[in-house]
Amino acid sequence: MSVRSYNTLVALSLLLLVTFSSVAEAYGSAKLRPSDCKPRCTYRCSATSHKKPCMFFCQKCCAKCLCVPPGTYGNKQVCPCYNSWKTQQGGPKCP
Repeated sequence: MSVRSYNTLVALSLLLLVTFSSVAEAYGSAKLRPSDCKPRCTYRCSATSHKKPCMFFCQKCCAKCLCVPPGTYGNKQVCPCYNSWKTQQGGPKCP
């Protein structure tokens, strides 16, 4: 294998790695920074009529789990911590 082929292969591999890590981050599996919580929760709570409690609990969950599921409802399996945090009554704590 020539040096040029090897360099091309390495460059292509790095490009694929960067592309797939961006896709993973877009779907919430990557760890968020605490400063990312408010915009993610704003979108997550955008479809509910109970915005204030939704934002409160979403931001609380995001601060603990550093993850917010994609979309405005469901998809909690993407964030296991977010999905498994329950209230004292056993219901979901995170919206």
